[in-house]
Amino acid sequence: MSLKEGAGKVVQAYNSISLIWRIVIGIIIGTILGLLVPGAAWISLFGDLFVGALKAIAPVLVFVLIVAALVQSSGKFDKRFGLVITLYIISTLAASLMAVIASFICPLDLTNVLVVPEGAEELAPPGDIATVLGNLLTRSVANPVGAIVDANYIGILLWAAIFGLALKHIAADTTKLMLTNISDGVTKVVRWIINLAPFGILGLVFSSVSTSGLEIFTTYGGLVLILVVTMLVVALIISPLIVFCVIRKNPYPLVFRCLKDSGITAFFTRSSAANIPVNMNLCERLGLDRDFYSVSIPLGATINMNGAAVTIAIMTLACAHTMGVQVDIPSALLLCVLSTLGACGASGVAGGSLLLIPMACSLFGISGDIAIQMVGVGFIIGVIQDGLETALNSSGDVIYAATAEFKAWQKEGKPLPEFMG
Repeated sequence: MSLKEGAGKVVQAYNSISLIWRIVIGIIIGTILGLLVPGAAWISLFGDLFVGALKAIAPVLVFVLIVAALVQSSGKFDKRFGLVITLYIISTLAASLMAVIASFICPLDLTNVLVVPEGAEELAPPGDIATVLGNLLTRSVANPVGAIVDANYIGILLWAAIFGLALKHIAADTTKLMLTNISDGVTKVVRWIINLAPFGILGLVFSSVSTSGLEIFTTYGGLVLILVVTMLVVALIISPLIVFCVIRKNPYPLVFRCLKDSGITAFFTRSSAANIPVNMNLCERLGLDRDFYSVSIPLGATINMNGAAVTIAIMTLACAHTMGVQVDIPSALLLCVLSTLGACGASGVAGGSLLLIPMACSLFGISGDIAIQMVGVGFIIGVIQDGLETALNSSGDVIYAATAEFKAWQKEGKPLPEFMG
């Protein structure tokens, strides 16, 4: 067997193992090496390379995703589409607000898992909301190329929106196809990087364990706990409340059915896009209009990102608390809006929401070098976090599509399905 054939079989065997299990293996190996050979500093290079690759691709990813999404968007919606889009956005905003409240109640200190560069401890927190808004506006009008180079996510958001809206009205079909291909290409690169995440996580865990010992897992456990509890509150309280406010019926039969038939599958696929066929099949069994759900479900997989909003807000505030940044209420509310906008543009790949954490951290003046470490932390806990996030996102797609459809039925005097009582 030639060397090329042997390498091909190794790669094939590697890819045949679930990413979740590869990450678990990486965590275990990194922990063992950190305890047995803490002096082997070269192992941490894997983590440095992984974080560096994420830091390099994240600004480009955010820019092209937003431009492509705006260019491809359509303004032709009937009342059902208007309602379902409103529900998607309101639910995502409510999820980010719940995450902010949870972070204020249980502030997290990640000092033993974040490596703070020299001088970063002197980071000056914003004085008030006026300072935050002033910095926000100043960074938003930075040179667009410079914004991408410097990872100025506020500037990236603004210029991407401007270019996307401008091209939406003048771009030919071939141009739109080109932008879609570019977006798909960048997403493919992200998939390649994430495919190598187990090696990067091995290095990150090794670095943390060799420096701080096994106590880092207490920190990771606290972060996972607050994420899980917040997502459960959103799934079992916030979402049902929104549904009830719209259709004035007991929402739990719909919520539980969507969590069972969509959420469980999404937990294991860890991709809202991959769960679209499951959701469409569920919509058909719920008796929804095919012309409606065939558009609203893929749309929801793109902009209905409750779990992503929770992740972005909690991880950002944990980073801010660790850096000693005092976040006031107005700034926290601004973070809710930014988390909502960021979540709506999150990539469909596993862990895609994590790449938007630096954008949210930039709101408080936290450097990309520190913020990108939170992305690495996110991948370490992603075995649980990303599955729950996707389950919340994907089940919500059907919940709110069905809610919009049921509201239309009520106006027409058509009875709701029997399971709704």
